[in-house]
Amino acid sequence: MKFQFLYFLNLLLLFSIGFSSNAQNKQAFKSGEELKFKVKYGWFKTSEATLSISSTSLDGVPVYRIHGYGKSTGMLDWFFRVRDNFESYIDQKSGFPLKFIRKTNEGGHRKDRMIQFQHHLDSAIVNDYKRKTKSTHYIKKETQDMLSALYTLRNTVDENNLKEGEVFLLNLFFDEENFGFKAKFLREEVIETDFGKVKTLVFRPYVQAERVFKEEESVTIWVSKDQNKIPLKIEADLAVGSITASLDSYKNLAYPFTALLQNE
Repeated sequence: MKFQFLYFLNLLLLFSIGFSSNAQNKQAFKSGEELKFKVKYGWFKTSEATLSISSTSLDGVPVYRIHGYGKSTGMLDWFFRVRDNFESYIDQKSGFPLKFIRKTNEGGHRKDRMIQFQHHLDSAIVNDYKRKTKSTHYIKKETQDMLSALYTLRNTVDENNLKEGEVFLLNLFFDEENFGFKAKFLREEVIETDFGKVKTLVFRPYVQAERVFKEEESVTIWVSKDQNKIPLKIEADLAVGSITASLDSYKNLAYPFTALLQNE
């Protein structure tokens, strides 16, 4: 079965922090933050992924550079080698992406693309370096890319003011297409992790039942209930088997990891 590991991981992670129209004053992340995940198919570890953030500038504009890297591991790496790199450059003032880079190799299937966002024109320019093509596409207002969505939305959700059953929406542009995603807040829950028991917020993204995913509500995501709102665990039922992504390590969080229950 063909898995686009980091694409799968980040596409789901963008739901992990919920959606809210009420922005908070405090930023949920800082430069230097790094999150590492391990991905399992059934009992077998198949891949690992890292999300990191740094401050830089793009054409004189202060931006956050988000870097996502995923690779296959173990036996899978022998017969289906995966090396995925994604980069997003987010305007620190507006919170919207200015540039998105995708360089992936999945079982010999390569992609090398750069997206330049022109939000004032409601358009995005896609440069496909493999095919040597350049095209312009319409994008909706307040559109995010696959990585910027995670970090921008972490700033807007109020972890203490969510209603069970509440549904949230997001505009996303990826691979020359506009996507409308939605997710539902299910409940609060304490879960066991590699770090101990953690208070979490549980979300369910709505994913179309095409090819890989078993049904529309097959994915569940757990997020820390604190100011960091970091994704801790993702579970998805597939057409054949299931896949789980869980946080393996973290460093340089913006706030203390208060969702972690000490000595309980």
